[in-house]
Amino acid sequence: MILHLSHSMTEISQIKLLGNIASPYTSRVQFVLNLKSIKYELIEEDFDDKSELLLTSNPLFKRVPVLLQSNKPPILESLIIIDYLEQIYPDVYKLYPYDHADQAVLKFWAYYIDTEFFPLYGRLRKTPDKEGKEVLKKQIIEKSHVLENLFVKFSNGKPYFGGDDVGYLDVVLGCFLGWTKFVGNHNNFKIFDEVRTPNLIEWSKRMLSHESLKGVIPDQEIHIDFFKWLTKARPPPKAT
Repeated sequence: MILHLSHSMTEISQIKLLGNIASPYTSRVQFVLNLKSIKYELIEEDFDDKSELLLTSNPLFKRVPVLLQSNKPPILESLIIIDYLEQIYPDVYKLYPYDHADQAVLKFWAYYIDTEFFPLYGRLRKTPDKEGKEVLKKQIIEKSHVLENLFVKFSNGKPYFGGDDVGYLDVVLGCFLGWTKFVGNHNNFKIFDEVRTPNLIEWSKRMLSHESLKGVIPDQEIHIDFFKWLTKARPPPKAT
């Protein structure tokens, strides 16, 4: 399966990004590249027919995103890529606070989002029985409360996790907004809603209208197409 996105560029950039527009981790890196005004070329990967470039660039995991530059080793995994971009472009839209302890705290919560929150979406898809799905939906809702409280703590009454403008955690969680909407609609519940997570609802609206995120989060048709492919390629076990 391959999903196409037009990417207009006046010149071929020295930075190439192997990715897929249905991948939130690809979106995450694109968001940072846009925030830092870094020109890049997006090379779409077909998950049914992975390119030799991807297989040689990431032979261990064989997955996107991968950041490529001339005469430098490939940079793998979205959070590592973001950290790398922050280091080589520290003065162009700084994502991290200056204090290293504060940076470490943010990275912990990024780890939490990637290991404790978003994986529940995949587990929900793979769970065949209704009772099991309801348990997972409850867990997702519980973790949305954690994220709501986290936003209140870090935003300190301002529009974003990063304060007055987008910061590290805005990027880390914001890349999942398309899938958050799709998973909620597909399973007939709201992951973020006006009663339980009012701050995250307003934050989501601001994020989706942010100039650097426009065209990065795919529309729902892309998510539907990818979900159909995923269900066919990696079908969930049958309910017993």
